[in-house]
Amino acid sequence: MHPATPAAPAETAAPAETVGGSETVGSSVPVGTSVPVGTEAPPLPEPLVGPAFGSYDADDVRWLLTDLGDVELEAPAHEREATLQGGTANYAESLPIEYQPTAEYQALYEEALLRSATRVATAVGVVTDLALEARAEAPVFVSLARAGTPVGILMRRWAREVRGVDAPHLTMSIVRGVGLDPVALRWLAREHDPARIVFVDGWTGKGAITRELTEALDAFAASDGVRFGDDLAVLADPGRCASTWGTRDDFLIPSACLNSTVSGLVSRTVYNRRIIGPGDFHGGKFYADLAEVDVSRAFVDEVSSRFAAVVEEVDGLVAEAAGDPERAAGPTWAGWEAVERISVEQGIHDVNLVKPGVGETTRVLLRRVPWKVLVRADAVDEVQHVLLLASQRGVPVEVVDELPYSCVGLIHPVHTAGATGADGRAVRAADAGIVPGAGVTPGAGVTPGAGQDAR
Repeated sequence: MHPATPAAPAETAAPAETVGGSETVGSSVPVGTSVPVGTEAPPLPEPLVGPAFGSYDADDVRWLLTDLGDVELEAPAHEREATLQGGTANYAESLPIEYQPTAEYQALYEEALLRSATRVATAVGVVTDLALEARAEAPVFVSLARAGTPVGILMRRWAREVRGVDAPHLTMSIVRGVGLDPVALRWLAREHDPARIVFVDGWTGKGAITRELTEALDAFAASDGVRFGDDLAVLADPGRCASTWGTRDDFLIPSACLNSTVSGLVSRTVYNRRIIGPGDFHGGKFYADLAEVDVSRAFVDEVSSRFAAVVEEVDGLVAEAAGDPERAAGPTWAGWEAVERISVEQGIHDVNLVKPGVGETTRVLLRRVPWKVLVRADAVDEVQHVLLLASQRGVPVEVVDELPYSCVGLIHPVHTAGATGADGRAVRAADAGIVPGAGVTPGAGVTPGAGQDAR
C-alpha cells in the first residue's frame, strides 16, 4: 500500500520567483503568463562544468549547482546529528566532513568494483534502454546529486556508445523536506521539453526521495505551470518504489562505498538560505584537494568498459521486461512497509532513523552517528565494506534471517554527544562485534579516516 504523502513543504510549494510563458512544450498543464504584468523574470544561472567544477569531463555532466567553494559548511557528525534530531536544522544546511579513505578501505572498494562492475553495467543497460523505449525523442537525463550523478553519466554513455543516442545529462539537487531545486527546474523548463526529462538516481531505500520527487514536481506544476513527469529511473530498486529500474536486487553499487572521491569530488548538495538566494541553484563544494585519491572517472570508465560484454544479456532482459508482471504492477512500496516494521521492532518509532539497503547503510556509517547495523545472514559476503566500517566505529552488527534488504543501518534514536560519544560511537568499543557471531567476522579494522568524524 502506498504510504500517505504529507503536504509539500513550503520551500517547493511557493518558490520565491515564478517564470513562464504563453505555452508549455511537452506539458500536460497549460501555462499562462506566470510573471506579473510589468515585471521581468530574473535571469537564471548557468550550469557548472569540469574541470573548473568537479573532476568529470564537461561532456559527461553539467552541474545545476552554485559553487560554494569559499564557504565553511563542514561540521563533525555528532554535532550535525544533534541539530538534525533536535529539529534545529535541516541536513542540507551544513556538510559532513569529507575524509580521505584509508588504503585498507580503498582496497576494499577496488575489490568491490572489480566484482560488481559487470553487474552494474547490466543494470545500466537495462534501465537506460527502458528509458529510451518510453520516449519518442532522445531523453534528457537529470540525475539527483550526488549518488545519481555517476549513474547519469553511465546512462548517457550507454545511450551514446551502445545505442547511438545523444542524451544530455545534467545533475541537480533534491533535499528531503525541501524538495527539488525550483531554480534548476526553471532552467530545465527553459532549455528542454519537459516530456524528455528522465530523473535518475542510484538506488532506492524506503522511498523517501521518490515521494519527495513527486511532491516537488506537483508543487512546481502548481506554481510555474510546467509539468515534469515524476518517473524515477534507478539502477537498483530494492525498495520497490521506482517506476523504471535495472534490477531489484539489493547489491553493492561500488560508488556507494565512497563520498566525493567517487562523485566528481563534489559534496552533497546544500540548501541554506543564509547563502543560497531565491534566484540561485542549490549549492555544492568542489574538493579539489582530494584529487590524488579521486576515483570518479575511473569508476565510470571501468563500468563503461564492460558495456560490450553485456549487450546480449541486456537485450534479453529488456525483451522480458515487456511482459514482466512485476514491472507492469508498478511500485508496491514494500520497502516502506518493511522499514515501518523494523522501526517498531527496534523500538525507534521513526522511519527517518531506519536506512535500508546497502547504499543507505553505507551512508549511515560514513555520514551519521550509527546505532547498529542489521545484516541478512545470506548477504554477509556481499557487505564486507559495511562490516569493516562498523567494526572501526564500534557499531554492533546483528545477523538476522528475515530481512528484505541485504542490510539496514539504524541511527541512534536519542542522540546526544554524551549518549553516543563525542567521537560518534554509538556504543562502547568493547561492545562492538557481530551478533550472533557464528562463523562471521568483520573485515580488518580501519584507521580513522573512513568514518565520518573519525579523523
